[in-house]
Amino acid sequence: MSIKWCFPLTFKTNQNTHLPADCYDPLDPNGNVTVTFDTLHWTNDGYLARVSIQNYYQYRQVDTPGWKLGFTWTNNEIIWSISGAIATHQGNCTNFKDEIPHCCMQTPEIVDLTPDRRSANSPENCCHGGLLAASAINPTQSSSSFDIVVGNLQGNFSKSMPVNLTLLAPGPGYTCSPIQETQPTVSLVDGGIRYEQVFRTWKSTCTYSSYLANKTPVCCVSLSTFYSPEITTCPQCSCGCRPADKKALSCISGSSSSEFINALDAVRCTDHMCPLRVHWHVKTNYADHWRVKLTVTNLNYNRNYSNWNLVVHHPGFSQPTTTFSFNTTLLHTDGISDDVALFWGIDYYNTELLNADKDQVGSVSTEILLAKDHKAFTLHNGWALPRTIYFAGENCVMPSPDNYPMLPNGTSPRRPLHNLILFIIIYFYFKLLRF
Repeated sequence: MSIKWCFPLTFKTNQNTHLPADCYDPLDPNGNVTVTFDTLHWTNDGYLARVSIQNYYQYRQVDTPGWKLGFTWTNNEIIWSISGAIATHQGNCTNFKDEIPHCCMQTPEIVDLTPDRRSANSPENCCHGGLLAASAINPTQSSSSFDIVVGNLQGNFSKSMPVNLTLLAPGPGYTCSPIQETQPTVSLVDGGIRYEQVFRTWKSTCTYSSYLANKTPVCCVSLSTFYSPEITTCPQCSCGCRPADKKALSCISGSSSSEFINALDAVRCTDHMCPLRVHWHVKTNYADHWRVKLTVTNLNYNRNYSNWNLVVHHPGFSQPTTTFSFNTTLLHTDGISDDVALFWGIDYYNTELLNADKDQVGSVSTEILLAKDHKAFTLHNGWALPRTIYFAGENCVMPSPDNYPMLPNGTSPRRPLHNLILFIIIYFYFKLLRF
């Protein structure tokens, strides 16, 4: 397993220093978006290629308005035609008199088509509107393909590899490796009885960095428990600091890159200034189970989150659990125990995390019932609280352990019902004595 190294860059606000977890994410060490160019046929002046985009991130999706793929030609190539996608600019094609190419740009940018624009000759896996699902949630919708006919090549076609691949998915944050020639793709045909190989295959791997995508974090975590009246709020200035005007209700989020700031970045003013807040409440402690309420709150005034997801790292998930209002699965990662849970919405119920308005915020929530491992379970030292939480692949700012809800003095965290049971036995004993 290779480790992705990065420079030690940080997000820094007045109260917190946020280390980006995206350089190497131990919960998703193999996550990336892979772009593949497969040459299917040669033509008189070029080739027909199938371009595939595969999202290998377990919990990071490509959301609306979808991906945009760019690269640079090195040999004056043009694109005669595209099936299953479209180039955003045609460019200067005045040198072509008879047949006009689809795109003559040296640096074309290509976007996906919506399902209603699929044509009869489009690849089967095309036209998803640029959306790529997270691979652990919906693997069948985590890839997309389109076909391009490339021409105007002179001489040796094998030296026509494009360079400088870029991926916006949908905004900045992705850095792509140089395109390299790899072993040709082999696929099964004729009902699985014959292997066919393409003429050549080029690949590039794109990895995501929150530091490149966001100036500050985008979410924070607050905590509460049944055994403490205190609520541990999101750390102050988690995602930026509140303006001096404390009466203001609408603020501009500091999480987006400046060139993308618009009306969608208006959020409810808070002391933490995060567009999203995740709240973990330890609700009840039973003899063999314990119950948590998990709530995600959207503080954006103009931005909904479709097909959202949440990752929670907690040792309690190594035991059987029941989640009542979300879909859930465990993430299985080599070298890490199975205590990382992935949550997402239920179709036609809560896959859409709605925006806030002046009267209320948008939210989704569920209760989770977790079985106890009596050798490990305790309410001491914040054990019942999460270790890490990600929203849509973005690492949320956690409170300092010094601020976690504390147990009252004299509380027995492991056997919470024994005193009550003893009281009931004594009560009925004296009740019987009266008879």
